[in-house]
Amino acid sequence: MAKPLDQIVTDRLVLRPWRWEDRAPMARMNADPEVCRHLPAPLNREESDALVDRIEAHWRKYGFGPWVVTKREAAFDPGGETGPRTGPMIGFVGLLVPRFSAPFTPCVEIGWRLNPAHWGQGLATEAAAAVLAEDAFAHHGFEEVVAFTVPDNMASRRVMEKLGMTRTPADDFFHPLLALDDPSAPHVLYRMKRR
Repeated sequence: MAKPLDQIVTDRLVLRPWRWEDRAPMARMNADPEVCRHLPAPLNREESDALVDRIEAHWRKYGFGPWVVTKREAAFDPGGETGPRTGPMIGFVGLLVPRFSAPFTPCVEIGWRLNPAHWGQGLATEAAAAVLAEDAFAHHGFEEVVAFTVPDNMASRRVMEKLGMTRTPADDFFHPLLALDDPSAPHVLYRMKRR
């Protein structure tokens, strides 16, 4: 297992490891019905904290996972030993090994979730592109990364397409952790190969 990167820095963002103080903004984001519109349901604080626990356990097990996304402060300071100064958590973006079996598993997926105040600015695409280039392909050497969502989640699908991911309709699937009659069960699958 490769040693995890310390952080990922883009033009506008810093992706960093999780801290205890990230749990409150994570819980607020996960309780927002607009954020969770394409997910089975919003999460309460206990459920959100359990999700952070699973993310931290994933990092320990695999050496990669979802990063906390923060915005670089306008008055950018290269930061010396501690890196650039950042604002509070605005979401997360990163890599996961799915917890279910499907025709395309085992695999590594990329996913994201941002606070609505930061939607429509290209931040999810910027963060995900950096994770794919620096973490998935350069650092870990994965041959392929997938992403999936419900068909109606056009915002996430646009991010996948901007990243250069491609969809083959034959790959679409019903999420095995959801009941077949659940409106969230049908999913579209996008793939990206290492160039």
